[in-house]
Amino acid sequence: MITFLWPLAFLLLPLPYLAWRFLKPVDPGLAGALKVPFFEALRARAGAGQTGGKPNLLKLATLTLVWILLATALARPALVGPEMPLPVEGRDIMMAIDLSGSMEERDFAVGGRPATRLSIVKETADDFISRRDGDRLGLVLFSDRAYLQAPLTFDREAVRKLLDQAQVGLTGQKTAIGDAIAVSVKRLKDRPEDGRVLVLLTDGANNEGVMSPDKAADLAAKLGIRIYTIGVGSARSRDLDERTLRQIADATGGAYFRATDVQGLAQIYRAIDRLEPVAGDPIHLRPEIDLYYWPAGAALLLSALLALFSLIPTSLGRTRQGA
Repeated sequence: MITFLWPLAFLLLPLPYLAWRFLKPVDPGLAGALKVPFFEALRARAGAGQTGGKPNLLKLATLTLVWILLATALARPALVGPEMPLPVEGRDIMMAIDLSGSMEERDFAVGGRPATRLSIVKETADDFISRRDGDRLGLVLFSDRAYLQAPLTFDREAVRKLLDQAQVGLTGQKTAIGDAIAVSVKRLKDRPEDGRVLVLLTDGANNEGVMSPDKAADLAAKLGIRIYTIGVGSARSRDLDERTLRQIADATGGAYFRATDVQGLAQIYRAIDRLEPVAGDPIHLRPEIDLYYWPAGAALLLSALLALFSLIPTSLGRTRQGA
């Protein structure tokens, strides 16, 4: 559909007529007036000199059309397409999951049957990922060392599959929390500041790696990355370093959560959803293709042709006089 973005420009259409109708003509005897020796020739070519004062209707019609085209171009005609949804920019969320040997502990239960910590973590994290519509998600796995399993992406299904394939002890039996934070920060640091989030889940204490958790947390805090730490394991577990996890969360403006059962872990992810809401409804925009250059180009072409044909009689007259 063609529409005009500045339709008020059409109010300029009667301007030439109003100027001719109401403005007083310049006094030909006005002192200091500019003397143009070939004015009569110009006046004749404009259609009001040698024709007995009668206007040249063709030129008048051409000039009128030029003015209409210029006003049309100024009104900015555009081809407007149907509404298209534009997704709202979401958050960038890295998930760091512990794969140390203790994640094989069977101190969770599903339907009365024991389940490993990692299996429950996968199930609840999968549900969390599926709800983060509009966000970029990435996955870091860690034990003796930390490595990037999935870079930040809108493809949540791919992240879910990669998480499902994770196995305990894939890179060792220990826990490198500081390195996991460092690897995640490296991937988040170039993203927009307001939406950088790390969800770190572990069941132990930092006992391996190059970077300490406190230094990694300080680096994240300087970059404005919020870290939500989750400690998993039964209430009887003594391996979990809750103090360090709480310090990491506090230093970065995040929060620390403790999960001792399946329901508790699911509720933690729901709480993170509330603290970091998903992107809102998409913005609907109509694509626009400007068309103003068509009437503007036509006006320019007509003006050039009018000027060209106005010069032809003068050229012919000079040729005859020379002959």
